[in-house]
Amino acid sequence: MKRFVCLTSLVLGGAFLAGCATPPAPYDYTAFQRAKPASLLVMPPLNESPEVKASPGVWSHAARPLAEGGYYVLPVTLVDETLRGNGIQTAAEAQSIPYPKLREVFGADAAVYIKVHRYGTSYKLIDSETRVDVEAKIIDLRDGQLLWSGSAFASSAEQSQQAQGGLVGLLVTALVKQIIGTATDASYQFAGTAQARLLGGPRFNGVLPGPRSPAYGKPMPAQ
Repeated sequence: MKRFVCLTSLVLGGAFLAGCATPPAPYDYTAFQRAKPASLLVMPPLNESPEVKASPGVWSHAARPLAEGGYYVLPVTLVDETLRGNGIQTAAEAQSIPYPKLREVFGADAAVYIKVHRYGTSYKLIDSETRVDVEAKIIDLRDGQLLWSGSAFASSAEQSQQAQGGLVGLLVTALVKQIIGTATDASYQFAGTAQARLLGGPRFNGVLPGPRSPAYGKPMPAQ
């Protein structure tokens, strides 16, 4: 009985602490609201993962959530062709171009700089996970000021359920999932989800809605 009371106290105590967790502080949008960017240039993402498909996979999903959020976004294909036509072959080279030069060439108010931390399918002991982790920042090309930064991820673990059939069955299932996930580039789908979470909205501490949105410039309150 004493053990039960102690266990119950621990559970209730943990629930109380979880319920009292401090919510994240609201993002300071002062610079963003002052700058009022209307057009955005999405730069080729830097890739810190070992997967070569990460940068194009993430880049291809970046424009849509921003456009749906009320911004004019320069087409990724146009940006890619322009950069390559000027001898810029890598994301690192592209992201090192001075802000005034980007403003001169593309005419955008601000640029979105993305970094991919994780992209691909990894094998675990009794499961495999396809996951994409990204972060981004928006820089005003007119004065170089940071307007916003954030991060997001998407993972197959959010929707997966444990298979049945014992340890051997779990191991086989995990291996098959990894092979299929790698062969079909399952990460591409999760890159879209991660980018929607990162750059889409409106969401708390996310990118402010653009001038073509009914909620233009209004931060999303915490839920």
